[in-house]
Amino acid sequence: MKQFYTIIFLLISLTTFAQIPAGYYDTATGTGYTLKTQLHNIIDDHNDQGYDAIDAFIGNYDLDNYYETTSNTILDIYSENPTGNDPYNFTPVTDECGEYDSEGDCYNKEHVIPQSFFNSNSPMRGDAHQLLPSDGRVNGFRNNAPYGRVDDSQLSSQSGISNPTQNGSKLGNNLNSGYSAGYSDEVFEPIDEFKGDIARIYFYFVTRYEDQISAWSAYEMFDGSSDKAIADPFLNILRIWHEMDPVSQKEIDRNNNIYYNHQGNRNPFVDHPEWVATVWDTDPDTESPTAPTNLVASNPTFNSIDLDWNASTDNIGVVGYNYYIDDVYSATVLSTTPSNTVLGLSPNTTYCFKITAIDAAGNESAFSNEACETTLENTNLLCIDESFENMPASSSSYSDRNWTGDDGYTWAATDARTDQTLNGSRAITIRNGELILNDSNFPIEELTVTTQRVFSGDSGTFDLVINGNVIGTIPYGDSPVTTTIPCNINNVVDLSINNNSNPSNRVMFDDLKWTCFLLSNEEFTQKTITIYPNPVSGNHITVNTTESLDFEIYNLLGKLTLKGTSQNGQINVANLTKGIYLIKLKTGNRTITKKLIKQ
Repeated sequence: MKQFYTIIFLLISLTTFAQIPAGYYDTATGTGYTLKTQLHNIIDDHNDQGYDAIDAFIGNYDLDNYYETTSNTILDIYSENPTGNDPYNFTPVTDECGEYDSEGDCYNKEHVIPQSFFNSNSPMRGDAHQLLPSDGRVNGFRNNAPYGRVDDSQLSSQSGISNPTQNGSKLGNNLNSGYSAGYSDEVFEPIDEFKGDIARIYFYFVTRYEDQISAWSAYEMFDGSSDKAIADPFLNILRIWHEMDPVSQKEIDRNNNIYYNHQGNRNPFVDHPEWVATVWDTDPDTESPTAPTNLVASNPTFNSIDLDWNASTDNIGVVGYNYYIDDVYSATVLSTTPSNTVLGLSPNTTYCFKITAIDAAGNESAFSNEACETTLENTNLLCIDESFENMPASSSSYSDRNWTGDDGYTWAATDARTDQTLNGSRAITIRNGELILNDSNFPIEELTVTTQRVFSGDSGTFDLVINGNVIGTIPYGDSPVTTTIPCNINNVVDLSINNNSNPSNRVMFDDLKWTCFLLSNEEFTQKTITIYPNPVSGNHITVNTTESLDFEIYNLLGKLTLKGTSQNGQINVANLTKGIYLIKLKTGNRTITKKLIKQ
């Protein structure tokens, strides 16, 4: 893994070097804490603009040009959703706090290193490198907590805010194991996308203020020295974060804007990420972990395989494992748990796995044994087929509607009426609202729905939004339109149809259905094998044959939950929880997969 990280850092250095003023780091020639002091001398005595000047800097330079299609909102690391729609956005100046009660009320200026540590003195208080715009309520929630790795079983509670927050940041006791071992009190953890940003701010701060930091009041993340400065285990946490989240274009641009347009100094660890190791590897760990043993690949689905192994050991500590598929590096997972599920695989394909262990210094173990497994075949089965027949009674008023659908899922619609029909059956009619599926954790290959505008208006579209991302648009007009949208999503967390392009148009939705990636080799015919009752609320289902059939029952994520052999046409499903399953029936070389609903 050393080579992998070295390649990343080399590429970053080449990318950012062109942004660095000629000669800026000419005197940075040492190693260890000598290099740190040389960097301090370069970035010291910056042109302090004062705390209030950061307002204009945020309004001009902390805009979200990186994750959104528009750049007129603040980039807040505590509300940004890098892979989907943000839970809320802030307009510069207009949405600055003020008072706040809840998340999303306003933003303010957060000191990444709490200002109480340095008694709110200048120039630390107004140093733009360590001042970020952040949601006021989340800033208050974090308070002065150090940064760390939260134990999800020990989350903190506070009124007026969810934990984790709406973008996944969280507050709780530190996970006192793995690469964060050595501390168990309360810490704050940002999402993975911004962990490297936080780490490099800390490396900057203890370098810029090297000559003052030992005289300030105690802070859990610092050790009271002027050289090493950062206390264990936080140095280990920050170094891992620095490696797992390399320098981003957002950091490069911010570093340049601070230097050229604000206070005239740079964060050397954004310009030269490799200097983190050069400074703090004063006693380098060169011992590699032991190789993982007894790697086993099992429980294949159409797109996943489970891996289990005996954990590696290390003189300092294992922090994660590298995954190789068919002898090619695939991924690094920073977890010490000796098991994982590899997702995103192709159906009916043989994969051979090896893993290696890594420690905090990037030392990599020898390979484990090789373990091979073949993913299952898949076919497209109709998973959801919603006819809207179970909606509330017909009503011409627009209101919020809730019902249990044909397949046992729960649905909701806002600003909706229930008295219209489409294709000869009931349809939900939505105006300036949305259709929402209130269940989650299922796969979806493609979605099909029929629409038609009712009453007056013009043509338009709705958005299909899955897991916060717009997957496609659903058109409507004065005649019925059937639309199929490819989705190919393995795990749906939330699904909605919303954002009517003309909110005054009233649009009917009917015959909403989607297919899943499911296992089957259909050599029975649908007419020769049936199961009943289905849905089932009792303990048994009946197959219309007295022939003994082997069965496997999978959840919609493709995990095997129950298997056995039918007895006189009876299958015991008492151990299944409520939900939708796929039951695979087979005898000899004949198989068939059917949908099973447990109520």
